[in-house]
Amino acid sequence: MPPVDEDFAEIDVEALAAWIRAADSPLVIDVREPDEHAAGVLSNARLLPLGGIDGWIDGFPARPDRAIVVYCAAGSRSAEAARRLRNRGCRRVHSLRGGIEAWRRRGEPLCAPGELGSQALGTPQFDRYARQLRLPEVGIEGQEKLLRARVLCIGAGGIGSSACLYLAAAGVGQIAIVDDDVVAASNLQRQILHTTPRIGMLKTDSAARAIGELNPDVRVRLHPARLGAGNALDLLADCDVVVDGSDNFATRYLVNDAALRLGTPLVFGAVLRYEAQLAVFTGAPCYRCLFPSPAPAEFAPSCAEAGVLGVVPGLVGVLQAAEALKLILGIGATPAGQLVTFDAWTMDFGKLAIRANPECPVCAPGVDRSRLELRDDVPPRPATQPGCVP
Repeated sequence: MPPVDEDFAEIDVEALAAWIRAADSPLVIDVREPDEHAAGVLSNARLLPLGGIDGWIDGFPARPDRAIVVYCAAGSRSAEAARRLRNRGCRRVHSLRGGIEAWRRRGEPLCAPGELGSQALGTPQFDRYARQLRLPEVGIEGQEKLLRARVLCIGAGGIGSSACLYLAAAGVGQIAIVDDDVVAASNLQRQILHTTPRIGMLKTDSAARAIGELNPDVRVRLHPARLGAGNALDLLADCDVVVDGSDNFATRYLVNDAALRLGTPLVFGAVLRYEAQLAVFTGAPCYRCLFPSPAPAEFAPSCAEAGVLGVVPGLVGVLQAAEALKLILGIGATPAGQLVTFDAWTMDFGKLAIRANPECPVCAPGVDRSRLELRDDVPPRPATQPGCVP
């Protein structure tokens, strides 16, 4: 901790410059108005005008010991901001003596506001994510992780609809969507990304419109194509987490193998009638351990053939979004190695352990995952004690 004037909760430019370069650097907040930022800002600052500081405090005090330095043009507004923060329980708060003018006179570096990057939280982000910022496991650092994160959603149907919306609402910075279908009237009972006026529109375009209206912070990358062996690696290479809402075994096997090859976490979901399944795969066991070969068609009809209660895929998508957020943030317990089941008819949740297949051709010990062959079909796979156990 650098020397500070505790009577006035002030820190001088020399001490702050050294502190910013240290391992335990403080959170730096610029409390000037937006029209003042063009002259330059500190490179690691969060832009939050004094008028918005009280609303931000309501969403922040989960970490009262977090070191915070506030600055303005000359030091008066930042002293007021420091006083408010201290009065609300933040104990390590200091105002930059002389403000940014003193910083500039000393020749310390400044940057343009645009150089802070999309992960920098400003007043709109503090307002939008206030309830999330309040969580001690998220906070500012976690929200910035989310804004930097890239998630690939395979399918913009019933599962993908709710997954995409909740990931966007949480502030995931980039959501890529793969789907080659168009919106049909029969989709609207469960696919809440889409609306009646968008019938006939590409689902990717419809999804982009819905996400853009929900959260302008989110960049949406559209892939109006079917995921296949020829494009799977390129699509997965540009993401931190894969959310699989596909509706056929061939795609699920392909996504599993590509995720293993790249070391990308995979959140799987599936539905039928009133029932749902959810799993997270980060290595062994993998999806092929759970289902070594596709189920016969009579035991795995499509939703078009067997029907589905509309809320069930929505529930699965929400749970997938929750797991993706936890993986990005590095928090909570992830059900890797387990199959989570849900029956909406009886309102029963269950968990089954997934047994690793020692002869799995894609995740067994000794398999070179970097050389996994990706295929569009589903070749027979050996199975030794595969599947789930109580």
